[in-house]
Amino acid sequence: RADSSVGQSGAAGASQQHSPAHTDAVTSVAALKPDLCVSGGRDKSVAVSSWRSGAALCRFLGHEREVTKVTSALDSKRVFSASRDKTVKMWELHGASGPSQHFPGHELVVTGLAVSPDASQLCTGSQDNTVCKWDTETGECLGRAAISRNLVTHLCWVPGEPYVIQTSEDKTTRVWDSRELQVAHTFPAKQHIQTCCDVSQDGRYCLSSSSGSAGHGAEATLWDLRQTRARVCEYKGHFQTTTSCVFLPRGPALTPSIATSSSDSTVKVWDQDTAGRG
Repeated sequence: RADSSVGQSGAAGASQQHSPAHTDAVTSVAALKPDLCVSGGRDKSVAVSSWRSGAALCRFLGHEREVTKVTSALDSKRVFSASRDKTVKMWELHGASGPSQHFPGHELVVTGLAVSPDASQLCTGSQDNTVCKWDTETGECLGRAAISRNLVTHLCWVPGEPYVIQTSEDKTTRVWDSRELQVAHTFPAKQHIQTCCDVSQDGRYCLSSSSGSAGHGAEATLWDLRQTRARVCEYKGHFQTTTSCVFLPRGPALTPSIATSSSDSTVKVWDQDTAGRG
């Protein structure tokens, strides 16, 4: 944080120490509210923590294997988690410690998770080549679609639209129409596995990130959702797989920016329009 008062205590300015939210590696993290985040871990737990204090406010236990993805509709009181136990669970932020809904049905590890803005529907993706749509109130599966070799790596919902973006190990990024659970568009295949995706807040652009090694691949790609014929821009500079990509919130005086993280132990911030690194 730019605010130097956060994370400091007393005149000496010593860093505050907090107990870890997880007892093993953290595998996924997502914003829950402006002051809260949700995380999943290899310890099979889901935790809700405060951005400001760093303290874990609550932990949810119920998965049998490592948590692979966590998400929530912004300002929602519900948290969703996917796991290597092939299931997805929904948790109430101020409810019981156990899950309030289960979404079983995938045959392999669940690797994609996206909730609609109103939190009424959930899309999940798996290494079993399927994408599913669920009713979050009833847990009913509303649709299932399978595409050969479509090993899902990530899902994200387009704000204000019935569309879901999906990346895959088959090197493609797809746009799904959630209403009929059909592919509305497939972007041109890249040379490497697509590891992650994100959508800008205005719903105009999406990002995908690539695997890579020794400086080959490992780029992030900007796509225009309105003109879906070709990529808009590429962000090259990582030397190993780019594991995550995200649009950064834009302030009144700030240029549009994105951030990428990589297995080369770096995080890079880029000018969205020029691909220049900050």
